[in-house]
Amino acid sequence: MVVRAVVVAICAGLASLEAAGQATAIHGRNGVTLGAPPVAAVKPVTETVGGQTLTDSYRWLEDRNSPETSAFLREEMTYTNGYYAQLEPLRARIVARLAQLERVEESGVPEEREGALFFTRRPADENQASIFMRPAPFIVKGGAWVHPGDVRLIDARPLSADANASVHIAAISKKGDLLVYGIRHGGADEETVRVFNVPKRMQTGDDLPLARYAGFGLTLDGRTLFYAKVLEDGSEAVFQHTMGTPVEKDTEIFGGTYKDETLGPLDLVGCEVSDNGHWLIVEVSHGVPATREDILVKDLRKPDAKFEPLVYGVDARFALHMSGDHMFVKTDYNAPNGRVLEGKLGDPSTKSWRVVIPEGTSAIDEVSIADGEIFVARLADVKTQTTIYSLHGRRIGEIRYPGIGTGSVVSGYGRSDIGYYTFSSFTIPETIYQYNVATHESSVWFRPEVPFDSSQYEVRQVFYTSKDGTRVPMFIAGRKGLAMDGTASLLMTGYGGFDISMTPGFNPEYAWWMEQGGFFALPNLRGGGEYGEKWHEAGMFEHKQNVFDDWFAAAQYLLANHYTTPQRFAITGRSNGGLLMGASMTQRPDLFGAIVCGYPLLDMSRYQKFLVGRWWTTEYGSAEKPDQAAYILKYSPYQNIRQGVKYPAILFVSGDSDTRVDPLHARKMAAAMQATVMAEPEDERRPVLLHYDTHAGHSAGVSLQQKIRDTADELTFLWNETGGK
Repeated sequence: MVVRAVVVAICAGLASLEAAGQATAIHGRNGVTLGAPPVAAVKPVTETVGGQTLTDSYRWLEDRNSPETSAFLREEMTYTNGYYAQLEPLRARIVARLAQLERVEESGVPEEREGALFFTRRPADENQASIFMRPAPFIVKGGAWVHPGDVRLIDARPLSADANASVHIAAISKKGDLLVYGIRHGGADEETVRVFNVPKRMQTGDDLPLARYAGFGLTLDGRTLFYAKVLEDGSEAVFQHTMGTPVEKDTEIFGGTYKDETLGPLDLVGCEVSDNGHWLIVEVSHGVPATREDILVKDLRKPDAKFEPLVYGVDARFALHMSGDHMFVKTDYNAPNGRVLEGKLGDPSTKSWRVVIPEGTSAIDEVSIADGEIFVARLADVKTQTTIYSLHGRRIGEIRYPGIGTGSVVSGYGRSDIGYYTFSSFTIPETIYQYNVATHESSVWFRPEVPFDSSQYEVRQVFYTSKDGTRVPMFIAGRKGLAMDGTASLLMTGYGGFDISMTPGFNPEYAWWMEQGGFFALPNLRGGGEYGEKWHEAGMFEHKQNVFDDWFAAAQYLLANHYTTPQRFAITGRSNGGLLMGASMTQRPDLFGAIVCGYPLLDMSRYQKFLVGRWWTTEYGSAEKPDQAAYILKYSPYQNIRQGVKYPAILFVSGDSDTRVDPLHARKMAAAMQATVMAEPEDERRPVLLHYDTHAGHSAGVSLQQKIRDTADELTFLWNETGGK
């Protein structure tokens, strides 16, 4: 099963094919043909991992800075471009339609300060969102209200020549006179941070250098900025910056050790300041997902105050929500579906805390507090239901969403009685609603004018049985009345990990697919948070195979019910979802016709050694431990490529700006899969491509123009390779 030195013989054969100029070595759908893919040199490295002997033929591709790797990538992109050149008419039509769906004005949820609203907004003709402010309305002579127009505070356009610099709001002072914002380039996680004086419309010069930051907070007087960031050794700390002083003089106020514990590379630190400015809040998460979360607070009203533990040493997850000086905590401690407690200093074990909102049958997804009311969003069979409670836990109402989809809780600031929430579904673009806490009335604050006729489509939810008998839900969307006779192409995506719930949301990629007469499906795999922590735990560590089995069972349900056929079945996934794609191609390649594997984890024997991979050992485990290596290597895609298997068409997607999941996974897997496919009989070879971009990365931030191009590339590949016309 392991990719071993036998690939040397395969590659030798490929060299002969390439030298002979065989033009039809690879067969795509609809008459697309390709020559042999680039031949990656085989340089076997044999080692013992977790008590098992492994041979890695492409270890050299882990070094992105080597000339050999650069040459490999140039050849791969030339090869990939040769594929797309044959499909340019299709790709051009997809680009044109995506531009119509995406080139509409978009807005972020506003944040209120002293009656003024701060938000990001991207005008329809621009490639990046800028930061805007809508000043507070005022009364003129005669008693008429005047609403000033929106003001662009931070213009993203001049920040980069290729429009791949994005901006986001990091913090806003209580008076709204200071704006802290971050600038990212491409899809990287790292950012630079700047401070903007709103009344003077000028930068303050308090710039923070490029780093991975994790939280910001301003004091009431705006003189001090707190921020958390990752240090050069991989540990994290909280710093204090005095406005107008050099950043080199910033003071580390939390980090290293606390309560006799040393912070290590698995300890993630974040910070914020409470709405009323009284408290500096520091959160310490142990791993991703966290196996334990500590919360410490410092009273900023007391010059000599020390950090006090609000929650400490409890192996569970906690999230703090404040109403004035009152502390409320959402937690899964002794409550896998979540509950809300009233926090108090002096008992960091939380055992004596009052239960405000007890655990229910549905998992709590989100909690917020606005104007003294608690908003609790639960997932009832993965559909959002938000209930409103008083601070004493009395039920006082609910938010009614306009259908099956994903609704957020209400976000507000301080004692303002106005808040905002969102709703989206597969057929409904995300709409922002303004909510009056006093009257419980909602009104549309922003709705994008997307040219998509939602009335022509429907979303249904089905339940199917996984391999071990577990009942798993799945959403299916498509045109109303679309025949279930196996003639439609179907696109399915999934994730299954890190306690992340996959709920319905609008995506132009899925919308385009449905417009062509295809189905779209989203199964809610174990490993997510759709049914609480027990659902998550059922897809972690040695139970990771449950995630893949849920996924394969979803595919089998769709095939058995004639939604599509294996040849017309397209799947796509990113990050942990990219691992899911890797398992799909190595465990059940017979179920699918085409796979897009984006920004993936694939070599699970070594993932923890690169970038921030060590964070995820609390989800996957580590092959460095023999007991965990036994199950990790059993499913690790890179170690399970097999000869003599008919693989579907595969497109690996990654890029240099992915500073979260190292692109080495995509590079190595593409080389290994191409070599393996070329050992198949010629009439069974399907395209295996690597789409690699220097700007592409894990985080959002690439320009809209590039996003459209990249999405068009994925859709062109998937649609063509599943026989779409």
